[in-house]
Amino acid sequence: MIDVLNLTKRYGENTVVDGLTFTVHPGAVTGFLGPNGAGKSTTLRMILGLTRPDAGSARISGRAYTELRCPARHVGALLETSAPHRSLTAADHLRWLAQSNRIGHGRVGEVLEAVGLAAVARRRVGTFSLGMGQRLGLAAALLGDPPVLMLDEPVNGLDAEGIRWLRELLRAKADEGRTVLVSSHLMTEMSMVADHLVVIDHGQLLADAAMADFIQRHGQTYVRVRTPEPGWLGRELERTGATVTLASDGSLEAVGLPAAEIGRLAAVHGVALDELSTHAGSLEDTFLGLVGRNSGNARV
Repeated sequence: MIDVLNLTKRYGENTVVDGLTFTVHPGAVTGFLGPNGAGKSTTLRMILGLTRPDAGSARISGRAYTELRCPARHVGALLETSAPHRSLTAADHLRWLAQSNRIGHGRVGEVLEAVGLAAVARRRVGTFSLGMGQRLGLAAALLGDPPVLMLDEPVNGLDAEGIRWLRELLRAKADEGRTVLVSSHLMTEMSMVADHLVVIDHGQLLADAAMADFIQRHGQTYVRVRTPEPGWLGRELERTGATVTLASDGSLEAVGLPAAEIGRLAAVHGVALDELSTHAGSLEDTFLGLVGRNSGNARV
């Protein structure tokens, strides 16, 4: 597990991470979300021992990262700021990491094959595209076959095929019982892969919940109605207290009344319904709504 307890980091008078506490459990993909400047990258750097906290602690399987011998065999990490030496070949970069972490060099070929870089193993890193560099970073994270993966914006630079491959990889690693923590600003992608969410803003915890629970608690549910008489039905729903929006496809989206009550109202007045369905808000809408409501001081 990854345990973060009262983690705090200040730069002068600016508190970047403010008493942050959460646990990342094995067997699930945990999405680490927050707007730009929320403190996500600083938190990851403190967990990895790259930034010293002013207070609190971070533990990986009960130990600080700096206490781990051969850390690549325990934690696979990809940070946005990490980059190999441009003059090294992809294979040499990974061999150096393998040797420093007592990992057999045979593993280098395996991870290069896994990330789709086997054909360019002898090319210098400085000639790589952004997507190829990202794949090399993922290869480094996988090198030690670690039980914990921590990835910061891992889909940056990947094409559609690469994004799907990464999604399947993260799912497979979690299903093997590993701990997977992924920071990303791509809500659609996160909604497809994450089981659990940790959401922060201004360095404070806003939510720590399963994906479905997060959307149910913080999102807005609406009822979609299709009818030959949208104008009349919309006015009637508003009279009963609903908030009604006319969607671009001509359907009504009603908030504040359950589907059953809308159905009864339509039946009483003899209004035909072509669709009556309840929908939860998207992860993106729920996230933006929660962040928008956050004052920066209160914890939700």
